[in-house]
Amino acid sequence: MRETPSILTPSQVGQYIKGFMDRDRVLSGLLVRGEISNYKLYPSGHHYFTLKDGEGALRCVMFRGDASSLRFRPQNGMQVIAAGRVTVFPRDGQYQLYCVRLTPEGAGDLHVAFEQLKEKLLREGLFDRSRKKPIPRYPQRIALVTSPAGAAVRDMLRILKARWPMARVAVLPVRVQGEGAAEEIAGAIRWCCMTKSADLIITGRGGGSMEDLWAFNEEVVARAIYEADIPVISAVGHEPDVTIADFVADLRAATPSNAAELAVPDQNELRVLLGQSERRLEQGIQRLLTLRREQLSRLGKSRSMTDPGSYVRDKRLLLDYQSRRLTHGLDKSVAGQKERLARLSAALDAMSPLKVLGRGYAIAQKKDGTVIASVEHAEPGESFTLRLRDGRLHCRMEEKEPEMETTGSQP
Repeated sequence: MRETPSILTPSQVGQYIKGFMDRDRVLSGLLVRGEISNYKLYPSGHHYFTLKDGEGALRCVMFRGDASSLRFRPQNGMQVIAAGRVTVFPRDGQYQLYCVRLTPEGAGDLHVAFEQLKEKLLREGLFDRSRKKPIPRYPQRIALVTSPAGAAVRDMLRILKARWPMARVAVLPVRVQGEGAAEEIAGAIRWCCMTKSADLIITGRGGGSMEDLWAFNEEVVARAIYEADIPVISAVGHEPDVTIADFVADLRAATPSNAAELAVPDQNELRVLLGQSERRLEQGIQRLLTLRREQLSRLGKSRSMTDPGSYVRDKRLLLDYQSRRLTHGLDKSVAGQKERLARLSAALDAMSPLKVLGRGYAIAQKKDGTVIASVEHAEPGESFTLRLRDGRLHCRMEEKEPEMETTGSQP
């Protein structure tokens, strides 16, 4: 007889399938390649997404503890390789991949994280050249934010002492690798700015892998450098190594040793320049002294110095000459004015009415002195004065007789 099948509840079926899948060695250690879609990050810190290819899809979850090791931010459309186990969640009966590790395909997670943070900070303007501060030419206090035990700090101290021993150098010891290193670097930069303990900061370390240098790719370090009100030189790794700190810093040095060379001038070069300036100054002073001696010699041989009275005599002669010229000019001007006055007087006399009266003519005037030029200007019985050459006659007009105008002959 056939056995009667057991009657199970949905949860029992889910638990059975879950146990079956959990015991499967293939499903308990999968590597799945696919494209991320429907990605969501919940406030709990858990990541939910779907991996898909051209023919299927697989729901995935990455819990907060596993996601804390992510170096990059997953995004829709990103090709990844997910490591984990496939099992069933009994409550809804859906199978899914419980992801414990996520790696971008074709590029390491560190490289993806680097490019994502670089793009983010670039959009925010942290790399703008306009906000970069100038490096002081002769720094007096320099702070080295680096590991106190590495070769990099010894090289920087040696070069700084050799090139510019006048500067006071302080080492702010921090970890430059491993967990918490980025926070220590950022904290040392902020402390230096808060206490104003330096006028130049150099932060960096020696070479290493990208993972070794990762502290200088952290956002907390980039923002500490950007917010610093003291100029910062970034000196991380070797010349090919480039970090986020290099983009944000006010000046990027290829190596820690190069940072020390860029930070301070070379005292030996300055001595040479000062010596050259001193010689040019001495030569300029000598040329000026020689010129002034020559001028003094010429002045000493001049007539005004050998015979001071000659100057006064020359000026007296000039004064006499100018006086004669002035007198002659005045005489000439007066004579000219007299001649002009005579001409004007003669012209005025020629036009004088008295000349006319001398020839037997008379001038008739009213009592107010108005000249009677026409019979129309006087009336019978009106008194008037008749002016002659040697006196006046007071007359009264009896009658007036207008004179007829002479007209041409009739044709």
